[in-house]
Amino acid sequence: MVARDDRERLAHAVVAMIEAGVDGDFAAFDALAIEVFSYQYAHNEPYRAFCDAAGKTPASAESWRDIPAYPTEAFKRDIVTSFPLSEAVMANITSGTTSPNQRGQIFRDEVGRRLILSANAVMTGSYLFPDREKTGRLRLLLLTPGPDLAPTMGMAIGMDETRKRFGTEDSAFLVGRAGVDVKRMIAMLRQSESDGTPVAMVGATSAFVYFMQVCLRKRIRFCLPPGSRLCDGGGYRGRFGEMTREDFYAMAFETFGIEEAWCINTLGMAESATNYFDDTLRNAVLGRSGKRHKPAPPWTRVIAIDPATGDPLPHGELGLLCHYDLANLPTVIAVQTDNLGWTDERGGFEIVGRARVVNERAELAVSDRSVGPLGDTGTFRLLEAYVNFSIKFKSMLVSSRSPKTDYLELRREQGDEDVTLSCPAVVEELVAGAEDAEARERGEAALEAFQRAAEARREDAAAASPPAPDA
Repeated sequence: MVARDDRERLAHAVVAMIEAGVDGDFAAFDALAIEVFSYQYAHNEPYRAFCDAAGKTPASAESWRDIPAYPTEAFKRDIVTSFPLSEAVMANITSGTTSPNQRGQIFRDEVGRRLILSANAVMTGSYLFPDREKTGRLRLLLLTPGPDLAPTMGMAIGMDETRKRFGTEDSAFLVGRAGVDVKRMIAMLRQSESDGTPVAMVGATSAFVYFMQVCLRKRIRFCLPPGSRLCDGGGYRGRFGEMTREDFYAMAFETFGIEEAWCINTLGMAESATNYFDDTLRNAVLGRSGKRHKPAPPWTRVIAIDPATGDPLPHGELGLLCHYDLANLPTVIAVQTDNLGWTDERGGFEIVGRARVVNERAELAVSDRSVGPLGDTGTFRLLEAYVNFSIKFKSMLVSSRSPKTDYLELRREQGDEDVTLSCPAVVEELVAGAEDAEARERGEAALEAFQRAAEARREDAAAASPPAPDA
């Protein structure tokens, strides 16, 4: 009961901070972060073991910067919750795995569900629909599968919440088992041109690249009404040809007639509650200026760390992004990602791509390597350091449970190379599946994993429910 009361008290404070908006007070973060860390240390066994192995506890934490960041890889190994699992009401398969077992899922209780929905309603409204008081609801063209196809896919769940909160009744999901529904999307865009109704296109970067290339090959162009916008996420891996971020914006203008400022990139992760958005559209609507970046709202902090030392880097230097998010109350406040990026003096950040270790060698998982202040040379120099960082950092995680276990060997035993489809990669396989039978099979397998995970969760919930009284 004490734990539940503490959770509700902390959740109330975090929700109040979120509802104050993206321009709210940043000062309350530090003290509240220490409280959330103390709560999670007491009630989250895997995280407590990790902190103990790192030699960092709430007693030694003087600032949010002293809170240990839990690696995203660890969510694939353990059930990482700060509440009784029987109280879970929400489950998402983690980025980077489509394994249907529980160790590959992020669970949230009702408190966590309220936090993640509140945070992302505020972020989406502020950065994707900052003009909503003027425009009202918009017709949404969603380039992802819907939750009917992928019920535990974070991207599908998030898009459906966006549809419910900001979309008109004729909004539609346009990626299915057969890939992008090109004919329907063209028809909906032509309808928008005809009736003068702005649209918001939201979805996976790779799906946009595919659709725009189809349009350019067929010499199809649109002149969408003012107020139309495009929001992409998930990165692009070069599946449909090389393309930089600048190329993407140029193609969006050529295909849809949408200016660069109205093209927004977003970053979301199953392991962390808050989604981040470029600020260009918000700035355009509010008459502000400034270089494109992803602002961190008052309830979060983002730093880049040096993979060679684990220390925070100065603004502008490329490193591994680490997210501190009060809305992660049900899991862990601090998440260490494999995302490469840098922070800036305005409190925001930008992402270059994702680093990963394959056969004990590092590589960049996305193709838009030219984006960033250091260029390719600096990126790949950093990746050399990342190899050592990854093995050392994650081995520390394993040592907190079994000092004799070798991390890389453990990942091989778990078949890690066979289950590494992230949410954006699932969309990419479905899109490519229109012309590639093997991609179609991989996409189908991923959808089946999402369905199995949902079914397993329903079975668990049914088993945990008390039996109905006899009539």
